[in-house]
Amino acid sequence: MNSNRLLCEAIAHRITISPQKRITFAEYMDMVLYHPELGYYSTKAVNLGKQGDFFTSVHLGADFGELLAVQFFQMWEILGQPVPFSLVEMGAGQGLLALDILKYIQQQYPDFLKALDYVIVEKSPVLRQEQHQRLQEFSVRWSHLEEIPNHSITGCFFSNELVDALPVHQFVTEQGKLREIYVTNQEDEGVISLSSPTPPSFVEVADTPSTSKLEEYFELVEINIRDYPDGYRSEVNLAALDGLSVVADKLQRGYLLTIDYGYPASRYYNPRRSQGTLQCYYRHQRHNDPYINIGQQDITTHVDFTALERWGERCGLDKVGFTEQALFLMALGLGERIAALSYTEQPISQLLHRRDVLHQLLDPLGLGGFGVLVQSKGLVQEEATQPLKGLSVPELTQI
Repeated sequence: MNSNRLLCEAIAHRITISPQKRITFAEYMDMVLYHPELGYYSTKAVNLGKQGDFFTSVHLGADFGELLAVQFFQMWEILGQPVPFSLVEMGAGQGLLALDILKYIQQQYPDFLKALDYVIVEKSPVLRQEQHQRLQEFSVRWSHLEEIPNHSITGCFFSNELVDALPVHQFVTEQGKLREIYVTNQEDEGVISLSSPTPPSFVEVADTPSTSKLEEYFELVEINIRDYPDGYRSEVNLAALDGLSVVADKLQRGYLLTIDYGYPASRYYNPRRSQGTLQCYYRHQRHNDPYINIGQQDITTHVDFTALERWGERCGLDKVGFTEQALFLMALGLGERIAALSYTEQPISQLLHRRDVLHQLLDPLGLGGFGVLVQSKGLVQEEATQPLKGLSVPELTQI
């Protein structure tokens, strides 16, 4: 029996034994992506990249990681070169970004490498195994977020395209009320026949929210969702706020860097974006049906950066700055790298390819338009007033 069929039956069973024979969309998305044996990130995640379902900045070469290393080195200096300085990468994928960062630090900042404690937080056992293999030449340790003692980290937590893959609650508005989307079995009364020739299928129902946190979320971001027209549909990422609370507790002194695609709340919940931001990726094809290719496709939503900023403030995190990835990387030296291409003696085909790769990191309609949010905790005034290089004004003339 294939993994798709087994996962569908596992979801159907969860629905059958749940109260009212239904689960929230967040529970469904969590199983589809993170089921320990059958979820997308346990079976398909090793096929990421240009040959897989999607690729990220990391898959375009080492520049992204190397420029992040420049920023991390400056953070270490601002904090007074503490030993250890912990870099905690949350959701490290195939380990490519970690490898690029560590190699560059090894080459350029040997003293920083000696002080470095590189920690990876990764849920997927398949990806964790690949990370072990790729990073064996470096001193890296793996940990679950909950295992890190509170107030123990001096350094920086960071993630690249992690928050967008966290399970979300979906909702729809009806007569000025918030109605949550639930997933139930299509079969009558939720009875699943394991002898059926086709896998179980699922349908949605809308009902009273499963938690008051959904209403509270819109108070946090100051969106009056009750005024929205009937049928307006979107999503709420409560898991992101829960994760932010945990990270804030673990961080004693230092930074939190979040890179992802998203919007401020006013743009995210624009009434004209009436069907939310949920997207599925299957072999580089994008669509919005999460009930096909179950366990075989990625499911993501955009990030509400307003929620991260405001919830972070409640957790004791100060906003250092917010910018776009293109400006962030330019400020860290990507412009110099592009300018230097004019002075290299490479075959024209390699030169053009290299230039194209670097410009993809800047594309405002693609990776360059991603948001970069930096938050901090525990910094004394002298440290807090030192501007981060990535948040400074870049030399745009070098593009």
